[in-house]
Amino acid sequence: MSQNPQSSFPARRSVLRGTVAASAALALPAAGAAAAPALALSGRPRAGWGVQTGDVTTDSGLVWVRSDRPARMIVETSATGSFRRARRWRGPLLGPGTDFTGTTALHGLPPGEQVHYRVTLADPDDHRRTGEPVYGTFRTAPADRRQGVRFLWSGDIAGQGWGINPDIGGYRAYEEMRRLDPDFFLCSGDTVYADGPLVESVPLPDGRVWRNLMTEEKSKVAETLDEYRGTFRYNLLDDNVRRFNAQVPTIVQWDDHEVRNNWYPGQILDDARYTEKDVDVLARRSMRAFSEYFPVGTLDGRRGGEGRVHRVVHHGPLLDVFVLDMRTYRNANSPNRQADDDQGILGAEQLAWLKRELARSRAVWKVIASDMPIGLVVPDGAANFEAVAQGDPGAPLGRELQIAELLRYIKHRRITGTVWLTADVHYTSAQHYAPERAAFKDFAPFWEFVSGPLAAGGFPANALDGTFGPDRVFVRAPQRANVSPMESPQYFGEVDIDGGSGELTVRLRAEGGTVLFGRTLQPGRVGQ
Repeated sequence: MSQNPQSSFPARRSVLRGTVAASAALALPAAGAAAAPALALSGRPRAGWGVQTGDVTTDSGLVWVRSDRPARMIVETSATGSFRRARRWRGPLLGPGTDFTGTTALHGLPPGEQVHYRVTLADPDDHRRTGEPVYGTFRTAPADRRQGVRFLWSGDIAGQGWGINPDIGGYRAYEEMRRLDPDFFLCSGDTVYADGPLVESVPLPDGRVWRNLMTEEKSKVAETLDEYRGTFRYNLLDDNVRRFNAQVPTIVQWDDHEVRNNWYPGQILDDARYTEKDVDVLARRSMRAFSEYFPVGTLDGRRGGEGRVHRVVHHGPLLDVFVLDMRTYRNANSPNRQADDDQGILGAEQLAWLKRELARSRAVWKVIASDMPIGLVVPDGAANFEAVAQGDPGAPLGRELQIAELLRYIKHRRITGTVWLTADVHYTSAQHYAPERAAFKDFAPFWEFVSGPLAAGGFPANALDGTFGPDRVFVRAPQRANVSPMESPQYFGEVDIDGGSGELTVRLRAEGGTVLFGRTLQPGRVGQ
């Protein structure tokens, strides 16, 4: 990684004032607030929240930054850290309309190469007045399959009351992942917990005390746009996250906790913590903040984005990543036993899109990045269900009907190399699905791998639903609910595709360097 020692980050002591430290200490007031004093606006723009890259392909990528005041974003790229013969990209003006964040799209990059970049923020009224540049690096996807691909995945960050704990070094798993130097990181949803306020300290069963880094926005559930923005900003206070972001590109998706636990479109809340009860209003605010704080091209209207999370990221001839959105288009959570269900968990339009893109893909491997598991029973209260399965092991019902249609399509179109990756349930496991064990038999065998949480509470393993014949080949989960990261390791997964053989190896990892489980899959097969 090319990391300039002069790159500036928010000082940790500046956010540790009393029991609640306001993140406003690091940024301008929100839009509509009173004008900042002249002293606060003196000096040069500062990119104290680091840099990120996202959705990197063979010749393109997105670079993100946040300023502490209005500024013009300037990106330079080079083949080396010396920045000789650098290419210059004039990015957007950053202002209060996007919470001073911005993304610049890079095109025409060399495939399969390390790209060094630096982001400089310039005063919009005087381009010679610039802040200290912030440095990063990433690898573009290879055009030649012989190079191979290696990436990591996980999800569930700052959940269940476990935020950034300076006593243990913050989000330590990010530093461990950074040292593995993957080509990219797939963040499988629950990127933040907007519905999960933090408190300063939490006593643990063994007598120790968990201590959270606090901000104003994380002291209550997020409802306003500014509160959602502050929630997404929170994780960037962690040194490990900023170092990781400066080295590893991310493919990011969302799930429920970006808005509120187990939400669905049209829901009206019965929750005293919320003054805004309409989930659709909350979801719009969260999606805006999500699009401001992550580099996702399909969400950026300035570059032709369609305002959607689901997309395909082409990572060279070996890999396509199909990013799903199982939240925006779903029907209401229910007992999930209806005999007809066209909307399901994906919505009809997204299902048609997924079929079409899978059929078009020429990649050896097609990773389906699912923000929820297929055969694990995830309840929502006493009678309703949150994911696909509902515990009835018979023929497909409810949301299972849509997944059955997709699996049937994959088999009949002989689409090879599909692998499902997810997080959500706060433990790690491997499930193999096969028709000989299933009530629904018109599909080809496939694997689903689960990993997480990355920085949240751990939970016991969920029950399996027999409709698609899952066999839990491996599982590692706590025995009680909401085990803190001080009591149980955090989990992430690794996928390694060999350029010579085309074999795909999945490793389920625990924080601390342990490989818990591994499985190698062969290329070119409809089912494994």
